[in-house]
Amino acid sequence: MASTLNMPHLSANPVAFSGGGGGLRLGSSRQVSMKRNNTDMSMGTRRSVAASVIATGRVSRSIETSSGLADVWREIQGCNNWEDLVEPLDSLLRNEIIRYGEFVTACYKAFDLDPNSKRYLNCKYGKQNLLREVGMENSGYEVTKYIYATPDINIPIQNGASCGRWIGYVAVSSDEETRRLGRRDVLITFRGTVTNHEWIANLMSSLTPARLDPHNPRPDVKVEAGFLSLYTSDESDSKFGLESCREQLLSEVSRLLNQYKGEELSITLAGHSMGSSLALLLAYDIAELGLNRDHSSREIPITVFSFGGPRVGNSSFKERCEELGLKVLRVVNVNDPITKLPGIVFNENFRVLGGRYEFPWSCSCYAHVGVEVVLDFFKMENPSYVHDLESYINLLKCPQRVQVQKDGPDFLSKAREWLLGTQNFNPLPWRNAASNMVNLVQSQRT
Repeated sequence: MASTLNMPHLSANPVAFSGGGGGLRLGSSRQVSMKRNNTDMSMGTRRSVAASVIATGRVSRSIETSSGLADVWREIQGCNNWEDLVEPLDSLLRNEIIRYGEFVTACYKAFDLDPNSKRYLNCKYGKQNLLREVGMENSGYEVTKYIYATPDINIPIQNGASCGRWIGYVAVSSDEETRRLGRRDVLITFRGTVTNHEWIANLMSSLTPARLDPHNPRPDVKVEAGFLSLYTSDESDSKFGLESCREQLLSEVSRLLNQYKGEELSITLAGHSMGSSLALLLAYDIAELGLNRDHSSREIPITVFSFGGPRVGNSSFKERCEELGLKVLRVVNVNDPITKLPGIVFNENFRVLGGRYEFPWSCSCYAHVGVEVVLDFFKMENPSYVHDLESYINLLKCPQRVQVQKDGPDFLSKAREWLLGTQNFNPLPWRNAASNMVNLVQSQRT
């Protein structure tokens, strides 16, 4: 079941939303995408149900407000698939979504895009200083390892070989934070797409068997080829080359789980855009290999917080993730085209005819995994705004009042516009993004 949380459209200028009719609206749907109007759609009729408005303080079934996070952390991490927590959005859950989103934002703030810098395409700061430098010194987490990914792709628009780039980090909660959370939290975060090699990897929309478990390759479980390449490619051609993103992560996660064995543990993964795909691949990999089982064979819960993430695999991949007990909370903007990729046509809505007859190509259809929290915002002046992580977080922080205007373009805006300009969902609002895409490609040649 995919539950949805609707939020109002944002106009082109800064606006304030009152707690009245224009406030936060909640809806429910068994489809992965949502309906914005009460009309039938080609893939079937979708039902939108008005519910409580957080801004006006109306109360519905939720976790008791007197409960601390330490008492209910399993529910917040999705042990019951967030039943009764998204309609309306529970305050504790909302705070946790925001908190994990800010850990992902730290990746963008720390990523160095200055070609003249010695740390170009790497993190600006050392592990011990990262969270302090990005204003998160009170987060209660310690960074233990940086993660690098190597796309196995060569493209003519960028000089140099396809070498590893900093893509995220692993962190673990401190003793004090562990007491507040009710468990020791192992956190892995991933940034979204920035470099040209990563853009190309994102556009490799072909399914390939994951085959991550050597003892049971499960050829029917397929994932997007570009994401798998980012996850598994290494620099084996170089004497001192990096291990694959996968090898780095599995090694560090195993080390931390062994270091804190005997404690109450959780594994949390968070990512934006392409990063959410890597987060889901890692979550699947950990569970498939059984690394989340402790010495007593008890399973350590694995939760993915995905922000603006695309589809990752086929229906068999989705079903296997559910069998393994992975919990995935997808925060998406209904106007964000990235969340509709890959598989614009061949997806979970195009597998079955009349609710009973399965098409022959159903095994090749992409499918989203998990429960949805759906936002609804758009800015005509800047189409790439619909995919902006800070916009996601700001709307969750303050659904009544959202500032649309941003302080000028940055590297992430250019990167988003490059990709979004290639999609022809609606030519008029995406025209400027396409122009910026050309400028970005040209700038990479100089």
